[in-house]
Amino acid sequence: MNLPNRLTILRIIMIPVCLAFWALGLHFLSAVVFALAAATDFLDGYIARKKNIVTTFGKFADPVADKILVLTAMIFLTASGRLPAWAVSIVAARELMVDGLRLVAVGKGNVIAAGWLGKIKTNLQFFCVLSGMLLPQGHWITLVLAILMAIMTIWSGAQYFWASRDVFKEEKQ
Repeated sequence: MNLPNRLTILRIIMIPVCLAFWALGLHFLSAVVFALAAATDFLDGYIARKKNIVTTFGKFADPVADKILVLTAMIFLTASGRLPAWAVSIVAARELMVDGLRLVAVGKGNVIAAGWLGKIKTNLQFFCVLSGMLLPQGHWITLVLAILMAIMTIWSGAQYFWASRDVFKEEKQ
């Protein structure tokens, strides 16, 4: 197993550690673990592209690890009153819709690669979660980040659907 895939697995392992620290009230340590997990997202992709060791496992596991990390942390923050539920609902709906789009595309022999808007969206999600972890409940910075994250989440989702609109054309019989 190559280094990028090990980093992806490490990110998945860090999720329960992050959540355990949060549940124990060790919010700063939880935020540190979350930040390190988020950093592995950048690092694994960078190494895989730089060394040309992109794998099928990595293409699948990397975005799944990101989604589990972000959504799990967002759910904990929502339950703690630190992140608005509407923002988390937008993120969850977009992720499910884009994953569904990717499944339909794969069924037709197309692969939908991650775009720059999706990468910006993911980074905004990371910063929003960190803000919710580190700042007091109801802080205006977290709310502004949640709004920006929601806008970018909708925008990047719409971009995926627009760029892949041919996937939904019916084939002539």
